[in-house]
Amino acid sequence: MSAIRKQYVLRLVGRILILIICGALAFIRPEAFSVLYGMNFFKEFSLLHLLWLIWMVDMVLQILPIKSRIPLGSQKLFANRFRPLREKMNRKTVREHVARMSESAFGVMVLWCLLIAAIGFLYFWGVIDKLTLFMISLAFYVCDLICVLVWCPFRLMLKTKCCTTCRIFNWDHLMMFSPLIFVGGFYAWSLVAMAVLAFLVWELCVLIYPERFWEVTNTALKCSECTDKLCTQYCKKLR
Repeated sequence: MSAIRKQYVLRLVGRILILIICGALAFIRPEAFSVLYGMNFFKEFSLLHLLWLIWMVDMVLQILPIKSRIPLGSQKLFANRFRPLREKMNRKTVREHVARMSESAFGVMVLWCLLIAAIGFLYFWGVIDKLTLFMISLAFYVCDLICVLVWCPFRLMLKTKCCTTCRIFNWDHLMMFSPLIFVGGFYAWSLVAMAVLAFLVWELCVLIYPERFWEVTNTALKCSECTDKLCTQYCKKLR
């Protein structure tokens, strides 16, 4: 097991514990979540502030070029993780390939927006409350690493072989925090705003530097060069 995969397994365990603890608090002491509402973020300190800080740091690391301890799949948008082919590829061919990838990504986005719209519908009809929206985001927080380490439905939709080559790797926080759009208040909106920023940086790089996102033009993304080994389906020659 690679160091990155071990790190991700520990993170998954940590996320599950966070979900369990917050779930218990939601039943026993729902007032502990008062920081979610309005500007209460600045009125008192709670454990949710630590969670907010962890999430913010994670998103900041996605928009900064980090060389170590961050998976290549998340950092491939930056020049320091790009290893071009010796021979030049036709830029039109590269753009056509990335455009096809983006069409599939758009399909994922549409389906996700429909899911969030359904959640919003339940909220506005009073079926669920703001605390439930937060718990849904925490559930997505856990599912994010299940997709990385166990099984990912988006891989089937995008026809992507692994997380390293995934077109939507850095969409994770935007998808994770999208239920918080309906919560309002500084806590929720600050997380959503930072997630949108990370998403826009990613998409802008896809538009400007498409060659960094395709294993044919970025040799760092090839299975033979992989050091992260996050996926569970390595190519045959690496088994």
